[in-house]
Amino acid sequence: MAKHMPSPDRIKYGVVISNYLENNHHSLKLNVGDTVYIFDENGDWYFGCLVRNQSQRGSFPKAFVSTKESFIDRAGHSEIVKPQEPPIVQEITSVLREWGVLWKQLYVTNNPHFETIRNMMYELIDWRRQILSGTLPVDELKEIKQKATVKIDIGNALLDLDLVVRDECGSILNPDTTSTISLYRAHEAATRRIKQQRSLSKLDVQNQTSSYCYCHSLYVTVKNFVCRVGDDADLLMTLYDAKESRFISENYLVKWAKEGLAKDLDQLNSLKVLFTDLGSKDLAREKVYLVCQIIRIGSMEMKDVDHKRTSQYTKKSLEGVRRPFGVAAMDITDIISGKLESDEDRQYFIPFVQCSEREFLENVIKKVLSAKEISQREHKGQGLWVCMKLFHGDVKQVREEHPHLMSPSTAVARKMGFPEIILPGDVRNDLYLTLVQGEFSKGSKSTERNVEVTVKVCNEKGQVISDVLSIGAGCSSLNEYRSVIYYHEDKPKWMETFKVAIPIEEFYSAHLKFTFKHRSSNDAKDKSEKFFAMSFVKLMQENGTTLENNIHELLVFKVDHKKFDESDVNYLSLPSTQEELGAQVQPGSSSLGNLPKSILASYQNGGLTLTVKDNFSISTLICSTKLTQNVHLLGLLKWWAKPEDLEKNLKALMQVDGEEVVKFLQDTLDALFSILMQNSDSDLFDNLVFETLQQSSSLLWWKLDKDTILILSQVP
Repeated sequence: MAKHMPSPDRIKYGVVISNYLENNHHSLKLNVGDTVYIFDENGDWYFGCLVRNQSQRGSFPKAFVSTKESFIDRAGHSEIVKPQEPPIVQEITSVLREWGVLWKQLYVTNNPHFETIRNMMYELIDWRRQILSGTLPVDELKEIKQKATVKIDIGNALLDLDLVVRDECGSILNPDTTSTISLYRAHEAATRRIKQQRSLSKLDVQNQTSSYCYCHSLYVTVKNFVCRVGDDADLLMTLYDAKESRFISENYLVKWAKEGLAKDLDQLNSLKVLFTDLGSKDLAREKVYLVCQIIRIGSMEMKDVDHKRTSQYTKKSLEGVRRPFGVAAMDITDIISGKLESDEDRQYFIPFVQCSEREFLENVIKKVLSAKEISQREHKGQGLWVCMKLFHGDVKQVREEHPHLMSPSTAVARKMGFPEIILPGDVRNDLYLTLVQGEFSKGSKSTERNVEVTVKVCNEKGQVISDVLSIGAGCSSLNEYRSVIYYHEDKPKWMETFKVAIPIEEFYSAHLKFTFKHRSSNDAKDKSEKFFAMSFVKLMQENGTTLENNIHELLVFKVDHKKFDESDVNYLSLPSTQEELGAQVQPGSSSLGNLPKSILASYQNGGLTLTVKDNFSISTLICSTKLTQNVHLLGLLKWWAKPEDLEKNLKALMQVDGEEVVKFLQDTLDALFSILMQNSDSDLFDNLVFETLQQSSSLLWWKLDKDTILILSQVP
């Protein structure tokens, strides 16, 4: 028989994870949750005793016990085994054991505190798990410790248990080293503190309920994607309003390798995204879908698979072009609205529908959404497996309450547009750009072009502003964006949306530059191809406001590369939109297609020639808390630039919409009080500022509901 070996000091302590009820004098009976001291070990067995009854000793299987890191406290001739855990974790553990017995008695006696204690125990269990995870920053760890001690004190008071006397840091005072008078004073302070904490906890519940009303988040985990693409692919997932036929959130991008796995193997089991900033109106939408667009990245053309000869697609040599491949979509209206209870562990299958060579992805989306059901014959088992859960609260709240789900690698996709409530500190300067459609002539080509649009953000010197373009959450920023290519299509309809996040100091002088290139199916010809035309648009208008949220019809300039210098920015002196050209040529003109050649000749510059036969349109949506599209609000925010217009700007601000004011609330208030301070000798401005504040406040509160007012009233 093998010899008993003393167990190492670090595994002298264990917790029972399964009942062991063997009935013989050599064994030690164990119940789930018991703690044991371990003296010796022999093969698959331990020898030890229960912590609560050290007189009973015996052997028990190792598999029934989970050991914990421990240390031996040797005081004099005695040894005390202690788990190597933070003191707050040990306190929570002992509290839960003590409360557990009393909680059962509350159920038997039908005590009204039964639900309260149960919820408090769940919170303590969750906080204990967070502390033991070792992933919390120091400030969050300190905050959770404080919350745990507060909850323990309140729970002990509800259960009529002894009051735990603590110091200012929340640590338990040692009566052996603390004087009687100090203990008495600490006891009085603790009593007052618990009364305050109980009243504050009630207010905290009200605040949480209020916060739930204004912000919601949808958590999505991608479990698997099965599809015979044959090339690398981009999976673009977003929320889509079927009634309005538009996307309502940023994309979440997953790069999928042709081998059938995520390209970033570190994220293989961590493909998670939180769609946030959703308001009560978003949850009440009639039809909301989770839509996934699949973009194949490879050759221009693709032939069918010959399963007998090869498992790969037969392709031409050209690689790296973005081609439409298909769509997967699922109706999530019931999950979003809360009618269907969501579970982060339940998997949903979203069938995939492939598109044809020249079929626009937007049309495929509408076709999939209009179909009542995608048959097995259509999807052939191909599709997306995801898990979803709706959370009430913003990103910070979800991170605090569900740290096991919200890891550092979890992507956050914001709503395209402002949330219902803009809280202080939420500074944004995002431009959502959509490539809508275009129409291009063949030129010297015998067939329609395969048009690829390249988008760059440049400053006034023509230099590219790097790392400001984002296809979606979960990927790094890009210097340029390349569109999907529709094969032999001279009227492509892209409807591709991506984010442009430019630093505020560079936004004022920046412009968007679009170049159009024909991508040949032949590799040798494609290398010699240059962009045949370009468009541009400035992000700031002449009156100092930003580009309007609207569809913009941009002018297309044909490029003569013999004369064109890419570093030349003289094109910025040319009109960029149909609206600008119409105002310059003939104000109010409804048709620009019949302009005489003499006028067209005046819009030439350095190898660029305006062509009215081609057209290109984009759509923009700016979400900025620093840049406004309202000229009256801008006049107030920059009142010091033209102090002579101050009276006019103050009166004009009274007509500005309350929603626009709340976006720039802090800057507006700063400007108004600055006016008061610098014009203290004038009663005129005192009265105007007061009237402006009064008018803006009435507009603001009229736009918001009572829960919103409650939230804003608590903002310091």
